[in-house]
Amino acid sequence: MQIDEAVLKGVVADVLRKLQEQASGSPVADSKKEDCGCSCDGACSRGELGVFQNATDAAAAAKEAQKKLRKLGIEGRDKVVKIVKATCAEKAVEWGELEFAETKIGRLEHKIAKLQGIPNLPGVEWLAPRGMSGDHGITMEENTPFGVIGAITPVTHSIPTLSCNIVSMVAAGNTVVFNAHPGGAKCAVAAVREYNKRFKAELGIENIATIIEKPSLDSFNELCATPDVNLLCVTGGPGVVNAAMKSGKRAICAGPGNPPVVVDDSADLDKAAGDIIMGAAFDNNLLCIGEKQIFVVDKVYDQFIAALKKAGAFQLNAAQLDRLTKVAFTFKGDGGGCSHPVVNRDLVGADATKLAEIAGTSAPADTQMLFAETDEGHLFVIEEQMMPMVPVIRARDIDHAIEMAVKSEHGYKHSGMIHTLNVVNMGKMARALDTTLFVKNGACVAGLGMGGEGYSSFSIATTTGEGITTPDTFTRRRRCVLVDNLQMY
Repeated sequence: MQIDEAVLKGVVADVLRKLQEQASGSPVADSKKEDCGCSCDGACSRGELGVFQNATDAAAAAKEAQKKLRKLGIEGRDKVVKIVKATCAEKAVEWGELEFAETKIGRLEHKIAKLQGIPNLPGVEWLAPRGMSGDHGITMEENTPFGVIGAITPVTHSIPTLSCNIVSMVAAGNTVVFNAHPGGAKCAVAAVREYNKRFKAELGIENIATIIEKPSLDSFNELCATPDVNLLCVTGGPGVVNAAMKSGKRAICAGPGNPPVVVDDSADLDKAAGDIIMGAAFDNNLLCIGEKQIFVVDKVYDQFIAALKKAGAFQLNAAQLDRLTKVAFTFKGDGGGCSHPVVNRDLVGADATKLAEIAGTSAPADTQMLFAETDEGHLFVIEEQMMPMVPVIRARDIDHAIEMAVKSEHGYKHSGMIHTLNVVNMGKMARALDTTLFVKNGACVAGLGMGGEGYSSFSIATTTGEGITTPDTFTRRRRCVLVDNLQMY
């Protein structure tokens, strides 16, 4: 039996045991297996099917797998992409339930929907070489892989982000090591194991995707430091993004967002209300692109409030909002004599009905979104709270609405929406916000191909500017030049 060098340390004890048993002819008692929580009977503790105890071993295994993947060419990459897409379609319900049970945030039907959207992601066909021919020969520019990518995934979309990353990164010719958010690590481990089973059966290669079984800050730092990782991709909060940016490696970073939506006096108010509820309530507003605050021009403000109620949103009064705010936010000192608000993690992704109870009221069981009238300085406006409770702010006119929207977005350049039939206002807000995603007359999810044209991704690199990630994002552009020959004229 030939053993991959990268996993030798993890299995050496078992090999010695088997050799001893063969030599003596007598059975040797099994060593105690560790319970990793992913229903693998402890196999992942020994580095099998892509699951490792530390980042160094995981990256080394992924490096060896990348060498093998390279030999299979673009056809091999395409097979990996198809396996991931088919597996997500097949296991969307099972994996959605698994992730929901572990993370206990969001909405189960939307966990499933996110996985069902993976088959629509672009694959190897997205990579297009560029050829040039002239008096001095021919030149070809191609997209080539970095090698091994270290990827950080969030608790909000654990398996979808992992699956999306595998599609894009492997289509580009890379392999990947995952350091999942601890709150969604077990379901991520289960997905990696299943993928590697299928990769091995179909292509004869394991460790195209590897993962650290018990992720931590130490494993993240180790992942950043190991020389076998050539590129980092971070989908997470500002803390981990900042750490990755300081790692010394190139990092593709999906940073924070606080997407505003503006409604002007030309908008179809009923459609705007329905679209906003659809986007802000999707997975209980866990999406980084989700509508987080609404600015409505005074002329149609009251009509819009009525449209929200008609569409099924539940309104909190001032006292109820105050009660919810006191629970939803705490204040943490920064060591400099000041304090800053911190979102209560227990309420992130909570159902609207639960938030209503905390506010001291009772919303109908089918309520997807709460709303309340606030001013522009309210905590629910200025903080990315990821709850299906959206503040509504009255604006004097479109310019005032856009001005407040820009302020609330904090220059993250992430996402924004507008509901208007006035193309001038569309242009005004697009230029003022300068966001990576800008949706006009639709729910935020239309920006990722759900109700709008385009493709999806769960890594939107706003901080580093790559935007919605695709296979092209994870490639190096290389040029090959042949001088004074092979041109055909």
